[in-house]
Amino acid sequence: MDIRCTQANHRNQQIIGCCIDSLCSNQRPYCNSCLPSHGQHINKIKSLELLDEWILQRVHEAQNVQKNVQECQLSLNSLLNLFIPYYNFNIQQFSQIGLSQIDNIIKGLCQLEICEEILFKQLKQSIEQIKYIIDKIFKKKKDQKTKCNQQIQNSEKKQFVFEQSEHKSRIQANQKNFTLDFINHNSIKQGDVCKAIAFNKDQTIVLAGCNKDIKVFEHQQGKLKQIQLLSEHKNNIYTLNFMENTNDFLSGSQDKSIIIWQVSGNNQWSCQQILNGHSSSIFCLLLNNTDDLIISGSQDKTIKFWIKQKQWLCQQTMTDHSSHIYSLSLNQQQNKLISCSNDSQILVIEQSNLDKQWSVTQKIKVDQFGCRLCIIDDHSFTFQPYCKEQMYVYELDSNTKQYRKSKEITVQCDQSGCDCFFPQQYLKEKCLLVNKNGRHVNLIRRKENGDFIIQQSIEFANYQIYGRLSGDGQYLITWDNQSKEIQLKKFKNL
Repeated sequence: MDIRCTQANHRNQQIIGCCIDSLCSNQRPYCNSCLPSHGQHINKIKSLELLDEWILQRVHEAQNVQKNVQECQLSLNSLLNLFIPYYNFNIQQFSQIGLSQIDNIIKGLCQLEICEEILFKQLKQSIEQIKYIIDKIFKKKKDQKTKCNQQIQNSEKKQFVFEQSEHKSRIQANQKNFTLDFINHNSIKQGDVCKAIAFNKDQTIVLAGCNKDIKVFEHQQGKLKQIQLLSEHKNNIYTLNFMENTNDFLSGSQDKSIIIWQVSGNNQWSCQQILNGHSSSIFCLLLNNTDDLIISGSQDKTIKFWIKQKQWLCQQTMTDHSSHIYSLSLNQQQNKLISCSNDSQILVIEQSNLDKQWSVTQKIKVDQFGCRLCIIDDHSFTFQPYCKEQMYVYELDSNTKQYRKSKEITVQCDQSGCDCFFPQQYLKEKCLLVNKNGRHVNLIRRKENGDFIIQQSIEFANYQIYGRLSGDGQYLITWDNQSKEIQLKKFKNL
């Protein structure tokens, strides 16, 4: 269990235990840096390993109290049963039962009076005290929950202000010298169509899907060196995605399968698992930032959600689109997904906090289907209609909580054809959106006020262009059907 401390200056250290002192006013879950604040009652701290046992002891004690109350109730029931025959007793019956039995009845009722004066009053006091303690516990818990929610809201507000400030600083820094020049560093002849390309997180590995094969390259300062060829797929590779926290990666193919590739220590990859479930080509794949969720979009009109347990398995299938799924984009919080399809619809899909299931929260009808879209932040996303010289920007209405088209950005196209195998990509750190449209790759900068301007547009000979921007924004890699080369270019600030 990996829980991190949220106290200021504790450097996100791991929580190692909890304080059980009833009077402690400090944060109960503690990390190593929290320990000095619990120095007055150091014997009242429990490591996470011992916390389960302590909780069970508290539960058992509450159960013992409950058992004693139940036993008390049984005893009182027995006592009442003893006197039930006399509940409707009439004094006129005295002459029928004799003096000795009357004597016993009166003695018993006298004992009951004593019991009432002593036991019942004490019992009533105990019950009132127990109710008071329980009500106090519930009230304290409610107050703590309210306080905790307020702290979370204040923390989120501070974090939002901080992020806005950071974002503004990044935008201002990027706007100072953001003119880009492209310098050819390396090119590799590649006769087979190369529709999928991917960088790993530190830009040291490049993947290229060349027909049904995957070529693995080492990348050093703009130069590529092939180190492996993977030939597990039976048809064209359409999408490649590295995992966030390892150099394992995914591939999706025209052969309807998704393959998870696992790396060994010497930079060699092997097939770990094949996911079969779609009935047609895999057009797009996403991974969440904890590498335990895969989202796939297919020509079979479905979106599938795959979760990692001992093996990857399909948890949910969505059938809300009526045609091919072309593109998917996931927000930073990993709980909102958008998709576009040949059915001229954009779907907004959100995950429930309760059962973790995904459901459509908005359907946006567009005047022209599109092959690519991208979430920019929690409040906006971009969408490129098929071969139109306008890119649409959608923003979230704060009142209706629904997205609406807010603006159209003029972009280069100059071609009557396009396809979906060059996804839109937004680099938050660089405020840079890469949008392929027809035979142009448009590099679009997002300004501080939220406007988008074309920074540069690269024209190719035809629309068969595929590529990817590196995660650090330093390299653009492409393959096009005119040069039939994998070309690596480096950004240069002027």
